[in-house]
Formats: sequence, C-alpha cells, structure tokens
Amino acid sequence: MGSHSHEVTDAILETLKRASSGLKEADVRFALAGGCAAYARGAAPSLHDVDFVLPQEDVPLALEALGKLGFETSRQPPEDWLVKAFDDGKLVDLIFSICDHPVTPELLKRAEPLKASAVILPVLEATDLVVSWLLPLSEHSCDYGSLLPQIRALREQVDWDRVAAVVQDSPYASTFLILLQRLDVIPGPIDSSGDPTWP
Repeated sequence: MGSHSHEVTDAILETLKRASSGLKEADVRFALAGGCAAYARGAAPSLHDVDFVLPQEDVPLALEALGKLGFETSRQPPEDWLVKAFDDGKLVDLIFSICDHPVTPELLKRAEPLKASAVILPVLEATDLVVSWLLPLSEHSCDYGSLLPQIRALREQVDWDRVAAVVQDSPYASTFLILLQRLDVIPGPIDSSGDPTWP
C-alpha cells in the first residue's frame, strides 16, 4: 500500500470519526456498513467512502446533524435507497434501504459496538454486513474479486446458513457462495433452507 493509499485511508477515517460523532450527538439511529465496517471487523482497509445504514425516518435528522458539522448535503430529492453527504469531497452514504429491504430497528439492534478510527460506534453484525454486500450483486454489478478479501477476513464471524437462506433468490449471490466453497474460503455444504426474511 503506497503513501497515497494511507493518506486516503486516514482522510476517510477522519470523516468517519466526525460523521459518527455528529450522528451520535443528534441521537440518530445508525450503524456503520461497507468497507469501513469490514475494516472495523478486522479486514484490510479498502476505504473509498463511509457507509452508514439508518431508518428512513432518521434521514432528515442525520442530514441536519452533518450539515451543522459543515458537510455538504444533497439538496435534490434522495434516490430511493440512499442520500449522500460530502466532507470536503469525501463521500458519506446514508443508506436507508438495501435492495428493497428497508433498514429496520432490528438490523440496528444486532449491530455491535466496535472501534473504528479511535471511536466506538455501532458496526453492522458480520452476517448482516455480508448480506448487505451480496444482495445488490447483479448483472451490472458483480465484482466478486473485490469482495473476496473482505469476506476472507470476516468468514469466521458469519452465519453462512443464514446468508444462504436470505440470498437464495439471487443467482449472483448464490453462485458467489458456491465459489467461496470451491475456494475453501467457507466450509460447505451450506443449508439455505432457513428463514429468508431480512433484515
């Protein structure tokens, strides 16, 4: 990893620290997701932006809190699953729906307090984190290669039967699970007959 990567990582972690502190102070219900969550759970840093998940009704409060900190918040109407905020060019995604699955208080209750960038904040539970990566896989976005190192780092924290049950209707996600078994990243066979509801 070159010094530029270190600078990018440090800058993103600084944004993470500022944003999460602001959201906590405003009593926004949220959890860390994406690459920063994987990093908090022990994966190598692969940090391009900061992803938080939160219930849709907390989005206005979150944008107000980040706006007070000097983040640029998007004025146009949100996409149907996230809104964006920028900290001096660094992107913060506030995600309230994952593949038509609204972020629920139950999902956030399962999040665990972990340390990321010298702050303790709620981080998506590992199984939920993996589901949040696999459900969006599609014909237009199917980069197994970038997911592999993250999954490798988290594999022992994940309930793979649960992941398989939730993603069973997605050919892209199900095929990735077969790949993970063939590569000996996760033990097989996996039982996908459990409850598919999520989150």
